[in-house]
Amino acid sequence: MRVARLRKGDNEMAGKFLRYAGVAIVGGLLVVAPVSATRPQASFGFNGTVSGFPTGAVFLTGGGVYDLASGFVHSAGGFRCLEDVQQGPLAGCLTGEGIRWDTGEVLESTTFKCTGSADEVAKTATTSDTTAVFESDFYRAGDGVDESFTAQLIVSSTDIAPDIEGLQNLWIQGVGCGTATLNFR
Repeated sequence: MRVARLRKGDNEMAGKFLRYAGVAIVGGLLVVAPVSATRPQASFGFNGTVSGFPTGAVFLTGGGVYDLASGFVHSAGGFRCLEDVQQGPLAGCLTGEGIRWDTGEVLESTTFKCTGSADEVAKTATTSDTTAVFESDFYRAGDGVDESFTAQLIVSSTDIAPDIEGLQNLWIQGVGCGTATLNFR
């Protein structure tokens, strides 16, 4: 086995290398720090059931993070049609179908109804740090990575439909509103 011997001047060269490497690493961290320090607007987790339109009931669970200003969203979860849905974007989801959902886009706002009744006044939900409005994809078993349905979704820490009895803080387009157990941070 050979032992390497340092020649005179090698220590100086090694010291310079370490100083330059240290400056490069610290400089890189300073450039990256502001990007990684950006926090999402809000994070949330929930589970609940929605219904109210003429047909269908859907159980939904999940969570994620989002930031409306940058358009960043990463949220997903599971869903199951508890009763056949025969209208709206989830039309054709039969009792027992449904595996997962994920979000493609955070929306600034949307108008919605909880019952689909012509008499019900349309309401507006706006994304904030306590309310999330998403365009989401829903997947059934057998459809693989191809979404089965695309629908809007609202999750809120406050009542989104105070004109309807009870707490309504979860909504799926074309299915209705419901009460979710949830946490926003």
